[in-house]
Amino acid sequence: MAAPLTPHDLIARHRPTLDQALEAIRTRAYWSPHPEHPKAYGENGSLDMAAGKAAHDAVLGTRLDLGQPGTDGWVGGEVSPYGPELGVEYPHADLDVLLPAMRAGQRAWRDAGAEIRAVVCLEILKRISDRTHEFAHAVMHTSGQAFMMAFQAGGPHAQDRGMEAVAYAYVEQVRTPDTAEWTKPQGKRDPLALTKAFTPVPRGVALMIGCNTFPTWNGYPGLFASLATGNAVLVKPHPRAVLPLALTVQVAREVLAEAGFDANLVALAAERPGEGIAKDLAVRPEIRIIDYTGSTAFGNWLEANARQAQVYTEKAGVNTVLVESTGDYQGMLSNLAFSLSLYSGQMCTTPQNLLIPRDGIRTEDGPRTFDEVVADLARAVDGLLGDDARANALLGAIVNPDVKARLEAAAGLGEVALASREIANPEFPDAVVRTPVMVKLDGAKPDDEAAYMSECFGPVSFAVAMDSAADAVELLRRTVREQGAMTVGAYTVDAEVEEAVREVCLEEAAQLSLNLTGGVYVNQTAAFSDFHGSGGNPAANAALCDGAFVAGRFRVVEVRREA
Repeated sequence: MAAPLTPHDLIARHRPTLDQALEAIRTRAYWSPHPEHPKAYGENGSLDMAAGKAAHDAVLGTRLDLGQPGTDGWVGGEVSPYGPELGVEYPHADLDVLLPAMRAGQRAWRDAGAEIRAVVCLEILKRISDRTHEFAHAVMHTSGQAFMMAFQAGGPHAQDRGMEAVAYAYVEQVRTPDTAEWTKPQGKRDPLALTKAFTPVPRGVALMIGCNTFPTWNGYPGLFASLATGNAVLVKPHPRAVLPLALTVQVAREVLAEAGFDANLVALAAERPGEGIAKDLAVRPEIRIIDYTGSTAFGNWLEANARQAQVYTEKAGVNTVLVESTGDYQGMLSNLAFSLSLYSGQMCTTPQNLLIPRDGIRTEDGPRTFDEVVADLARAVDGLLGDDARANALLGAIVNPDVKARLEAAAGLGEVALASREIANPEFPDAVVRTPVMVKLDGAKPDDEAAYMSECFGPVSFAVAMDSAADAVELLRRTVREQGAMTVGAYTVDAEVEEAVREVCLEEAAQLSLNLTGGVYVNQTAAFSDFHGSGGNPAANAALCDGAFVAGRFRVVEVRREA
């Protein structure tokens, strides 16, 4: 049995990191305590590449017993998008037993205070970080991400987002002092004097509904925001992506127990095939917070029906890039090609619509027609993905049959400017790997609007011919207002066009990237600095991560008495 974790030990170990995180969210400068390079792991007890792969392989085909109360059976069935069956079984919970057990530990967790909760959360993240190589394989074989992306996005970037949530949670909880002495003068009479105590109290049990594509990156902010603010957290993974979150729950339970708290403050709710427990869970009275990433339809249902809970959703949007002019044409093409290709476009931030004036654009080497820009971008994608080994490393695998079906159907929506092709993966012959498709549409044709005004999740983009830059700006506005957007990009050297796009994004609350031509892409955000989503348009009702994302997860209760 591991030695107990005392509050003194935890504070000594993690308070410096917490302080650095607090400074990072204040300055918005670059900072990360989690290395992005695989070779940085393997020292100080962390798993190196070989040990991480061995740890992952050792879990396959086993039963992951988390020691949860109310286990009434075992469920599994995950199949990697790369082909192999994972064969892992997880506890299936009797929620009428598990939920009361989760609530039982909240009093001691609440009374521990914001600092202790924060450093316990940081200890959980540290142990996850030490197993980053193992987690990378778990993310890869549930999401279809290529290994390096699974390593970075599923490992250090996800851990950064979790730590960012802890930092914001701490800031909001300590905004109010623990105690205050209150004295009100009464003239000739004795003053009124009260002693007041203020305690952040949790809302209740939080439900984190995981997604298939980024189980840790999208899951950790809500999980750690709720836990750090005193709530128990029930993790309901996507049925095709259980393993990374089950391992997370396992680590969290171990740390909580070693720190003297109830391990049941974090638990897993895996489901049987077709059981669909999310809807039932979402409206239970015990559930007071919900975090969800996924389809617009279910996100809207949660917002409308889970009335007893504070609901945080990241849904779908139609991400748009407006191309009016550029001072670095090749840099723009390279940047867009990478953005369209990364993880087969299976990111909520990937551009879908490219709005280009039909008369063409200005570049540093002279004008380019609409057709030339689209053809040059298609060639840039082909060049990026021309080598199959490089393509596999960038594209990963198609995560599910629905994405493949949308990809194949997109070719019938208009003139194909870039055809998708199959790529073989020598290591995983059963993987479905496809390059992106790009289709030309006309912004002036009503028949084309149905395609470009709805999300087509996956490696699909539309090059939309617009009558003018002004028309493109207005279509951008309407798209964000009606459909939402996680990201907006623009390329222009015209100050007036730039200001018009900026104003649209400010008015419609969309995150904007301007003239990206280097190694930063519109579909990437950095924890502690960038906001992921805004919470101000239909794509999401919350941002990762800001004060609003954590402040509603607790309330401050005051106890006052005569001094």
